[in-house]
Amino acid sequence: MISRPIKEGFSGVGRHWAMSISSAIAVTITLVIISVFLLLTWNVNNFTQNIESSLDIYASVDYDAENQEAALKKKIEAIDGVESVELSPKSAEFQAYLDSFSDERTKEAFEPYASDNPMHDAFYVKAADGSKIQSIADALYEMKNNNEGLYEISYGGQSTISIVDAMANIRKIGMILVIGLILLAIFLIQNTIKLTITARATEIEIMRNVGASNRFIRSPFLIEGVIIGILGAAVPIGLTIWGYIALYNNAGGILISNMFHLVEPYPFVYYVSGILLLMGIVVGFIGSWLSVTRYLRWKR
Repeated sequence: MISRPIKEGFSGVGRHWAMSISSAIAVTITLVIISVFLLLTWNVNNFTQNIESSLDIYASVDYDAENQEAALKKKIEAIDGVESVELSPKSAEFQAYLDSFSDERTKEAFEPYASDNPMHDAFYVKAADGSKIQSIADALYEMKNNNEGLYEISYGGQSTISIVDAMANIRKIGMILVIGLILLAIFLIQNTIKLTITARATEIEIMRNVGASNRFIRSPFLIEGVIIGILGAAVPIGLTIWGYIALYNNAGGILISNMFHLVEPYPFVYYVSGILLLMGIVVGFIGSWLSVTRYLRWKR
């Protein structure tokens, strides 16, 4: 027959492994959710940058200032937040207007006006940051109101600013949720290690009585926490690589509409996988460190 202490030892080991597996599963679930939010946040950030890079502020030049474009360009470039300024001559503006018609008859009807071009020379102003669009537009409107050579300003108005702000808010919410989930994972591992320490309290006391240092006692628990984190990250990494590549291929790199282009899988999935692995290791280490350190201080 197996003695009672040995039975209790086997039972304790079984409980310990069960708790570790439960913690790894909890970390897995948490990191899967984090992976989804990372993929979403990264793509939204890419989508936002693409929108911002395509948002040019249109500023046409007054007829009376058509020979002052060089000075106007320098003045516009000096506005805070302006990344670049491109001058489009009235001939190019007229051609772009013609190209906007798909009907050849309509184009032919307007072509005679090319000799007496009614269009304006125009500046296309690109903002360095989407948050600067409004302030740049305001500065251009001020130039127009002060009769400094600008005729018309157009940038999409409040709808453009609303789109940029909405994308920025989505990014912030995504990051807040990711941080919250990381804290949840730390809490789960911390509780698991705490239960493990409680189950091995007698063993820890024996080590302390024979002169083992806190570092020696702490080390196996920290290693265990890191291993739990790595095991918990394995499945999310696999799902991230396989799932995102499958989504990209099936969607043809486009989500919802042609405006929303997904980030190319390589090396994107490897970046996200590296982040998940690092999160698993850090979460496991921190959770274990907090539990062991708190226990050792309490037992002083």
